[in-house]
Amino acid sequence: VQLQASGGGVVQAGGSLRLSCAASGRTFSIYQLGWFRQAPEKEREFVASVGRSDSTTDYAPSAKGRFTISRDNARNTVYLQMGNLIPEDTALYYCAAATIKPVVASYTREAQYTSWGQGTLVTVSS
Repeated sequence: VQLQASGGGVVQAGGSLRLSCAASGRTFSIYQLGWFRQAPEKEREFVASVGRSDSTTDYAPSAKGRFTISRDNARNTVYLQMGNLIPEDTALYYCAAATIKPVVASYTREAQYTSWGQGTLVTVSS
């Protein structure tokens, strides 16, 4: 599956932003989808993931309560709604897809994801 992220931009602290990630291919619904981010001079880190339906989600502690991940399988798109943004959220945000495996309970590691989008930049000003 090929992924294309969009929706990044500059926003003031306390503001909101919604990222989108459009996927190609007809098998979109079978993938676990995730968002990661990489801040300047830091390693890429997990933000959120969603299973085949919106009922199965997982969040990094930094995102819980402020960000919401969702997917629209009919539109082959995954979203990351971000609220109450802080300057520490400034980063390049990547969407990614992982093959769902029966024995795996969570998808928070980069190595689990086999397809990546190109990244979209989010800048939060103070």
